[in-house]
This record gives sequence, structure tokens and C-alpha cells, in this order.
Amino acid sequence: MSIYTELKQELKQILKNAGYEVETLSLETSNRRDLGEYQLNDAMQLARTYKQNPREIAAKIVAELEKDDRFTNINIAGPGFINISLSEKYAKDILNRINEDVFNNIDKKDYKKVVIDYGGANVAKALHVGHLRSANIGEALKRLALLLGYDALGDAHLGDYGRPLGLVLREIKARYPDLEYFDENYEGDFSEVELPITNADLEIIYPYASNKSKEDEQYLEEARDITLRIQKHEKGYYDLWKRVVDISKEDIKKTYADLNVSFEIWNGESDEMEFFDDLKKIYEEKNLLVESEGARVVEVATDEDKAPMPPLLFIRSNGVASYETTDLAAILERKVNFNPDEMWYVVDGRQALHFEQTFRAARKADLISDEVVLEHVGFGTMNGKDGKPFKTRDGGVMSLKSLMDLVYQETYKKITNESLVGEEKESVAKTVAMAALKYADLLPYRGTDYIFEVEKFSDLEGKTGPYLLYSTIRMKSLLNKAIEQGIEFKEVKELKGETEKDLVLTLLYLPDLLDKSLEAKSLNEIADYIYKLTSIYNKFYSEHKVLVEENKDLQESWLVLTNVIYKVNMLLLDVLGIKVPNKM
Repeated sequence: MSIYTELKQELKQILKNAGYEVETLSLETSNRRDLGEYQLNDAMQLARTYKQNPREIAAKIVAELEKDDRFTNINIAGPGFINISLSEKYAKDILNRINEDVFNNIDKKDYKKVVIDYGGANVAKALHVGHLRSANIGEALKRLALLLGYDALGDAHLGDYGRPLGLVLREIKARYPDLEYFDENYEGDFSEVELPITNADLEIIYPYASNKSKEDEQYLEEARDITLRIQKHEKGYYDLWKRVVDISKEDIKKTYADLNVSFEIWNGESDEMEFFDDLKKIYEEKNLLVESEGARVVEVATDEDKAPMPPLLFIRSNGVASYETTDLAAILERKVNFNPDEMWYVVDGRQALHFEQTFRAARKADLISDEVVLEHVGFGTMNGKDGKPFKTRDGGVMSLKSLMDLVYQETYKKITNESLVGEEKESVAKTVAMAALKYADLLPYRGTDYIFEVEKFSDLEGKTGPYLLYSTIRMKSLLNKAIEQGIEFKEVKELKGETEKDLVLTLLYLPDLLDKSLEAKSLNEIADYIYKLTSIYNKFYSEHKVLVEENKDLQESWLVLTNVIYKVNMLLLDVLGIKVPNKM
């Protein structure tokens, strides 16, 4: 139980001692610090429950509060609002307990197993800026869920199935027709065949093949034929497909690693479609597949729908499983292999209809129990200064690598620490660049579009990732200098300043913040909180010369306070997937 939850529980007991019981305590931060730091508003509701005057109820509660030395400045305002502040003694105790263990102020939730789908990268295609938000939001949600006690697994859900891969292999065949993979009589080990293709080649091959298929019907038909050969595990084509997937996957992993994003499950759509036969059988046995213009669909509309709800396409007219069907197969695969309590899909908000159809179709066939939560965690787009989705100068879709490099170049220019040179500066600049990119991406509410400005979000001042890194590094530097000078900081002994108190009150709010963020499945309030906490600390830092303070009790207290803020910052930056360099 967190310190803040403990405080609310003990306040409920104080109300009980006064003769009143409440299920949920109405405790709010006061906007009138001169009257009190917190406001208890329960007397109004209790007046209706107990048929008593609210000020009389408030007076009885105040009498009990005054017996507790953790509270001060206790008074009644208006018809029965109770104002209270935390005593210096209690504030010191809070800081000492958090300093002892930062988890003393974090509430763990009841255990759940959650599979989070936040990848969606397509094999043989370059990751683009559209993959950034799903990766950042999904990774941070996973880290937050783990922090609060869930068993959370990230699923890359790679797009490695269907016609795009058929197109890629068709073009490889055109360019390298003598490859052993296309020789029906080849009896050797395909793994020993030298493949003259890199991931960079694949990223060129796919768009070329895609454009060619739009102009050349025969080319498209041959690609479709190769797609079927892959799906039938035909020797040669299937082996080449696996090589292409492996080459692309390694590059995808590297890009995600640069973003400090990782997955526990690296399945592709092909793995999930291994469950297709079982899936089809379930829908056929339940008579849920309906013929429609040569295709087979699942009707998912209900009488409650206020707008038309189209059916889910299950099998196309050419007999190939649809994109929607791969998601149904994924639900079945995850149920069999992981048996999760919840599945979250961190995918562009424009896919809302797709997921509504998919979830309805899954429920209709009883693929999972009603208790299992299926949730689409949609998000808005990252836009350029023109308010449109971020693009290259020539108007094309910008690759994720290009965006990352753009931010890196900007942050490199702004790192002026003369002790950083060569590879060390490059490494620090990359870390700072990713902080700039990730913080800017997580700062707005996930459901909204936002404008990404490279110059603004890479700045060392303002509400940016680099500002948070610089401030956190400075905290660590202060602590290290104290250690070098032989100054011990084990306990808060004095706490009198208003800024110090502001930090305590901000720290107390953390467990509620984390709980609300997980409930909303958005990281914006955490991102905002780190900035607020850091800004208050920087105000404190500017007010006090910690290392030359002559009052040793006060100096030790300030250092412990610094250590607490440093620990909380490191914890929350890690939740956001932001690494902190040793210096910058």
C-alpha cells in the first residue's frame, strides 16, 4: 500500500472515530494553500446520509483530526469544508520512507496477464513514422503495467503473411532468376545458399514490386501464385520467404532497440495463421460464415447499432484469408499459448471500425470468454508544421530511421559539453535524441493528433525530453559531489521551505497518477507529472546552495530530498522508455 493510500485509509478511520463512515474519501488538493494543503469534502455527503448539519459533522471530524500530530492548520470553511495541512514531522516521514524505497509510494494492482499488440511492422518494408506512436505508447503501457503488478507481454505482430511477400519474392525472382530457391530440382540445403540481398535491398524491392503489380496484371497474378506457394510451404519458395523474414526481422529489431522498445513475443501473422484451420472449423460449426459475392463473411451488426455495421470479411472470393481473419487467428493463438486476462491493441485510432468488427466476431464465436477484455487503444497522428501527417520534403512517407536521424542531427548540435567528443558524444546525442522523440510523442493525450517540431522538442529548455535528462543528470551530479566530499545523507531532519513542501505534496499524488494513467491507457499525465516535479525541484535547486550550506542537518535533508526526486524521475523516465545518459 502506498503512503498516499495509507493516508486516505487513516483519514477514513478518523472519520469513523468521529462517528461517520464513508466508502470513498473525498480528499482533494486545495487551491488555497493559505487555508490548507488539502480539503476534506465529506461532511456535505455525510449530512445527507446522517441527517445532520454539515458544519456540526465537520466540527466532530476536526476534533478527531486535532488529536493526530500528522496534521496542522486544521479549519472549517463555508458550509462544512475541512482544510488540513501536513505537519513538518509527517512530511519528513514521507520523504524518509520514499528514500528508503521508492516503491513505498506505489500501489500494486491485482494480478492480470495482459498481451499488448503494439508492433505491426511489415516484413520487407521500411518502418515509417506511423509506427512510432504504437511502439512508444505500447512499450510505455507495458512498462507501466509491469510496474503496477501485471504480467504484461508485448507482441510485435509482424506483417509477414499474404500478397506483399508474394510481390517481394516475385521481384527477387525477376532480378535473380538463377537462385537455387527457384530450381525445382535443387536437393541441397537452402540455408547454405548465399542470398545476395540485404534489408536495404528489400526496402527498395517492395515499393517497386507494388507499383509494378498495379500496371502489370500478369506480374500481379504471378505474385498471387507465389503467395499461395508460400502458404502451402512449397519447397524453395517457402525457404526463401523464411530467409527474407529473418533478414527483415533483424533490422526491425535493431530499429526498435534504438527506440528502447522490446517485445516478448515475435510472432508474425504467419504464426497466427497456423490456427486458421481450427478457426475456420469453429465458425463453420457455429454456422457463422455467410456467402457474399463469392466471399465468406461474418455478420456482426446488432439491433442496437445506430450506424451501419458492415460484416467482417473472413475469406476472400479467391479463397485467401483476409486481414481481419489474421486478427481473429491471433486471438485464438494468444488464448491457446498465453491465456491472457486482457488483450490491448495499440493501433492507429482510424482502425476503430476494424477492431469493433474483429472483437464482435470473436465474441460471436466464443473464441474467448466474456471475462477476457479486448480493447483497442487508439491514437492520433504525429503531424508536421502544416498539421498534416509527417512527411519527407518531397511529400513521401518518412521512414522512422530518417526521422530518428533528423532528431539526432538536431540534438547533436545542441550538446555543448566540451568533455563530450567523438563516439561518446555521438552515443549521448543518440540517447538525448530518443528522449526528445519519445517524450514529445507521449506528452499529448494518445487520442489526439499533435505537431512534432524538431527544433522545439530537441531543446534543452522547456517541456522536452532533453530538459528532463539534463535536470536528472544534474541531480545525480549533486549527489555524487556530496559523496566525494564525504557528506552523508541518510535522513530528512529539517523541512521548512514552501518549495520543499510542494515537492512532498507532488510526490504524494504519484500512486493516484499511475493508477489513472493505466486506467486511461495514456501516458500524457505521467509525462506532464515528471516535468512538473522536475520544475519544482529546479526552483528548489536555484533557491539553495546545497553543498556549501553550513547547517548540516538542513544540508543532509536537502540531499535526501534530491535523492528522492532523482529516484522518482529515473523510475518514471524508465516507464516512458527513456534512457538517461551519465552526462550531457
